[in-house]
Amino acid sequence: MDQPLGGGATAVARAHSNIALVKYWGKRDAALNTPAVGSISVTLAALYTDTRVTFRPDLSGDEFWLDGSRSDATRVSRVLDLVRRRAATDRYAVVSSTNNFPTGAGLASSASGFAALAVAAAGASGLTLADRELSILARHGSGSAARSIFGGFAEMHAGVAADGSDAYAEQLLEPADWPLSVAVAITERGEKSINSTIGMGESATTSPFYQAWQDSAADDLAEMRAAIAARDFARLGELSEYNCLKLHALMLSTRPALIYWNAATVAAMHVVRGLRADGVPAYFTIDAGPQVKVLCLPADSAAVRGALALVPGVHEVRMSALGPGAHRLE
Repeated sequence: MDQPLGGGATAVARAHSNIALVKYWGKRDAALNTPAVGSISVTLAALYTDTRVTFRPDLSGDEFWLDGSRSDATRVSRVLDLVRRRAATDRYAVVSSTNNFPTGAGLASSASGFAALAVAAAGASGLTLADRELSILARHGSGSAARSIFGGFAEMHAGVAADGSDAYAEQLLEPADWPLSVAVAITERGEKSINSTIGMGESATTSPFYQAWQDSAADDLAEMRAAIAARDFARLGELSEYNCLKLHALMLSTRPALIYWNAATVAAMHVVRGLRADGVPAYFTIDAGPQVKVLCLPADSAAVRGALALVPGVHEVRMSALGPGAHRLE
């Protein structure tokens, strides 16, 4: 629990990964890390990050440990600097994060990681922040982290304000409001070859489809909101696939092309379409990485998992319900 900051303070938080149904790609303001387009996501119960933050008087800089190894603290310090400024302290921190799923492999570990960091850092510094404030804080580390502050369904607003104050996420539905299942087919355990932030910048400057991607975002968001409000699974799934493939068309038209898929990724996509042809409603979505996430109804989760497990190159299939928002563990 919180201790007086003068004597060093520690807090531990857990945040869950999320997958975007309507995706975010591109930045409106790189310095503020505001997105070029809005997004809508679901938070996953089965994939999470635990982060411990300890502010100490004996440090000359922030330390960041990820899955037991010392890592670059630049992005972590960006978030901690905002916390220090608000808490009126100059103490540096030791940050230790552990993921229960592959890191940097297209499974949104940065989303869960920076959401957990925001909650733990606020707690360790003695700040009491509303969810919207935590969402903005997490966004400075990772754009998708703003959504992992919330459970169930969440929408991230791109915003228009020059200071980024209206670029935040908010919850659309609690997990129990519309229980769905997500199968995560892991086709590669290592880190992806091209960092998302770098890839976004390259798409914005080289793809002839980038403007069309931005121009069509509002329609996709409106349709997805309507599908969620109506609990229309077929509409939600069809739009998720469409938006996913539109994003990857943008990536493929980037110079040099951003090709995140591998052979198992493509094979899994065909298996999902085969399931639908056989009467099992299931829909895929793929972020900037080779992993395939499949949305399905809980009653069909065993059939979906079994079909994906047979795909050559799929190392593991994790099933997940929709998960909770970021929260303190201690």
